[in-house]
Amino acid sequence: MTATKIPSWQRPVSIAPLVTFRIVFGLLMFGSLLRFVLRGWIDTLYVQPTFHFTYWGFEWVQPFAGAGMYILFGIILVSTLMITFGLLYRLATILFFLGFTYVELIDVTTYLNHYYFISLVAFIMIWLPANRRYALDTLLWPVIRRDKVPAWTIGILRFQLAIVYVYAGLAKINSDWLLHAEPMKTWLPARSHLPLVGPLMYKSWVAYVFSWFGCLYDCFIVFFLLNRRTRPWAYAVVVGFHIATALFFPGIGMFPYVMIVATLIFFSGNFHERLLSWLPGYGGNGTNAKAYTFSHPRAIQTVVVIYIVIQLLVPLRFLFYPDNLFWNEEGYRFSWRVMLMEKAGTAYFTVKEAGHQRATSISNATYLTPLQEKMMSTQPDMILKYAHYLQQDYLKKGWKNPEVYAEIYVALNGQRSRLFIDSTINLAAQPLSWRHYKWILPYK
Repeated sequence: MTATKIPSWQRPVSIAPLVTFRIVFGLLMFGSLLRFVLRGWIDTLYVQPTFHFTYWGFEWVQPFAGAGMYILFGIILVSTLMITFGLLYRLATILFFLGFTYVELIDVTTYLNHYYFISLVAFIMIWLPANRRYALDTLLWPVIRRDKVPAWTIGILRFQLAIVYVYAGLAKINSDWLLHAEPMKTWLPARSHLPLVGPLMYKSWVAYVFSWFGCLYDCFIVFFLLNRRTRPWAYAVVVGFHIATALFFPGIGMFPYVMIVATLIFFSGNFHERLLSWLPGYGGNGTNAKAYTFSHPRAIQTVVVIYIVIQLLVPLRFLFYPDNLFWNEEGYRFSWRVMLMEKAGTAYFTVKEAGHQRATSISNATYLTPLQEKMMSTQPDMILKYAHYLQQDYLKKGWKNPEVYAEIYVALNGQRSRLFIDSTINLAAQPLSWRHYKWILPYK
């Protein structure tokens, strides 16, 4: 009889990369969330605002009253430490995924690519056996220890990283980025105070170097990381690139550090074994290394394939919308478009009673925080949500069938400000939808 050949995606490999990923992910999330708390952003972003731009279909996600948001962040913080030390790992990852994602769904204003990435990685980690080695769970239940895992459990994390890099690179293949070096020409002069390189930030050729290198880096770095011979050099470039990004563009937050840490998953099991050997109490593989097996491998395979297809397709949904993506931003989120444009808007809203018997101009500061107003003034779905909110507010004030109009001017990538939407349209009567909003003026 011939032995059944194991598919390559099920081939047993060292669990060490998962262990490393679990530890560094947990520690980075703990530090990030602690920074969030200490800077007072819970109060600024979730407690103080009276109105939140919820995601379409998730209007039920609202901040908890009183000390509720602080309790939620406390639970998430504890879960990150549980993930790091591998204590009740499955419960901890579920708590972290649900808690972190809930917070991000409260307000579209806070959307960042790396927050979306963290939610996806947390969801993946729920199903991975990352606690079967060097974890408190294996001390409590030694029988669950495993030294090997199916190759796909590491491959799926590499795939998620590859999606981020490659799609970010493909998104940079546009005329503004490559031919006009925008928004780099707009952004770099703000860093002219930096020592040594500061005076260069006004040079046009420097903006082109930043733009072209960023595009080539995102498009091809994954392929160099997958190659054993080029991997060490490629990772050195990863570290240098993201440290430079953090230095030149501090507003991008924790994204560079998330990518530096996460990209370690591309290294081999032997590399991670050597890396983990520096930690106290870490032992090598036993003479009879046990492999972790899933109860229903075919079902797992189906789910993984579905997840991969979804991740490949979601960033492409912008193809179903007309006109310039950077202008209308329809299909822009969740597509790994990192640092691609400089966009600023000024929005003036007017509420009129039916029949125009009376009208009033809106002070946005009455309803929105500065961050909310800034983000709303350039994004159509947020403009529409705000208009609906104003309509409901004036209904409560006794106005009959209030109509909401907006005069909004937007500047994109260094160009002159221009009218963004049709100012004659009653936004209160326009439905929220996945379809193209025809009241957005075309980009010329």
